[in-house]
Amino acid sequence: MRVLGIDPGTKSMDLCLLENGELAGEASVETKDVAVNPDLLLENVREMGQIDVVVVPSGYGVEVMELERIPEELLEDWYYTFVLATTKEEIEEGVANGIVGANIYLAMTQFVKKLYEFNAKKILIPGVINLPTIPLHRKLNKIDMGTADKLAVAVLGIHEMAEEHGIDYNKVNYIHVELGFGYNSVIGIRGGRIVDGIGGSLFPGPSFLTAGALDLEVAQAVGRFEKKDVFTTGCASTASASTPEELVERSENDWKCRLCFDAMIEGICKAVYQINYIVEDPSVVMLSGRVSRIPKIKKELEKELQNFGEVRVMRGLPGAKTVKETAQGYAVIGDGLSGGRFSNLIRHVGIDKAKGSALDYIAIPSFRESRLGKNFARLRKVGFKEDLFFLKMDPNKDRQ
Repeated sequence: MRVLGIDPGTKSMDLCLLENGELAGEASVETKDVAVNPDLLLENVREMGQIDVVVVPSGYGVEVMELERIPEELLEDWYYTFVLATTKEEIEEGVANGIVGANIYLAMTQFVKKLYEFNAKKILIPGVINLPTIPLHRKLNKIDMGTADKLAVAVLGIHEMAEEHGIDYNKVNYIHVELGFGYNSVIGIRGGRIVDGIGGSLFPGPSFLTAGALDLEVAQAVGRFEKKDVFTTGCASTASASTPEELVERSENDWKCRLCFDAMIEGICKAVYQINYIVEDPSVVMLSGRVSRIPKIKKELEKELQNFGEVRVMRGLPGAKTVKETAQGYAVIGDGLSGGRFSNLIRHVGIDKAKGSALDYIAIPSFRESRLGKNFARLRKVGFKEDLFFLKMDPNKDRQ
C-alpha cells in the first residue's frame, strides 16, 4: 500500500510517500509557485508513481471523509468554508492585494479541484478541535486548536515517543510545540491522546505571520477584521522581516525585531505552561517545524522551559531528508486509516472517531449573519455524517 501525505505549508507544500509504512519518496514545492501553477504540484504527485491513498490538504480539519463525498459542483465553496474557514470572495480580494496567505489558500483550493479526478482514494483528515478526546467545554467559540497539519505532526510525535522509550501509546505524556513559517501551535498529549491544543490564531503571542490571540477590545477598536488579517498581523509585518531567520538575526540590533522576538518566545512559553495544566507531568517538550531549527530560538526555549526537563527537536521518520514532519504525519494518518502499519496508533488517538467541522462550536449568533456563516449554514449538511454544530449538541454525549 502506497500512501501520499500532502502538507500545504505557508512556505512550501511537501509530499511524503509511505509504502507499507516505510518512507518511499519525498518532494517539496514552493507554495508561491503552486499558487501560480496548481499543475506543478499535481506533476510532483504523478512523479511519485502508483498511489493508493492521498491525504488531501485539510486546513482547519473535518471529520475523516473521502473527497468524493463532496459533489464536484460544490467543492470549491465547501472547501473554502470548512477547510479554510473563509470565502472565495475574501481570498480573491487578498490575492488582488498581493497578500501571501491569500495566495496559499488559492493554491490549496485550485490544487484540490485538480486532484478531484486523480485515480486514488482521496481523504480529508481532522484538526485538533474535531477529536472526541477534547471535551466540549474546551471547544466553545474556538476554531483553531491546531490545524490538520499540527494534529498530524503530534500524531507522529506520539509514535516517536512510544518507539524511543519502548512504551505503549497509553504511556505517552508530552507537549508538542510546532513552529512553522506562518503559525505556531502547542498541543498536549496525555495517555497517548490529544487532550488540548492552542493553534496559531489562538496563540498567546505572535507567530511570524499571525498576531495570535487578540483582546476583544482591540477587535472592537479596529472595527472590522477580514481573513487577510489572520496572516498579515504577525512579526513579519510588525518588524518588516521577510523570513523568521531574518527576524532572529536582526533582533540583535533592531528594536522592532527584538520586540517581536521576545513576544514570540514568551508566547510559546505561556502556551506550554497553559497546556501543562491539562497534560500534567509531561516527560518531554518536543519541538518541530522550520522555526524550531533556528539555533537562537531553540536555545531560548531550552533555557525558558528547563523546568519541564528535556526540550528537544523532533527526529521524524527514518530516512526523511527534505520533507517536513507535518507531511510525514499526514502520510502516517493516511496509512493508519487505511489499515496499514499505523492503524493501532490512529485508533488509539481517535482520528477515526473525529466529528464535524472546525466551525461547529461558534456560539456567537452574529456568526450566522457573516458571509462565512451563511455559507456554513447552506453547506453544513454536505459531506458530513450528522449535524453537530453547537446549538444541536448533546453535551453529555460529547463530554469525555
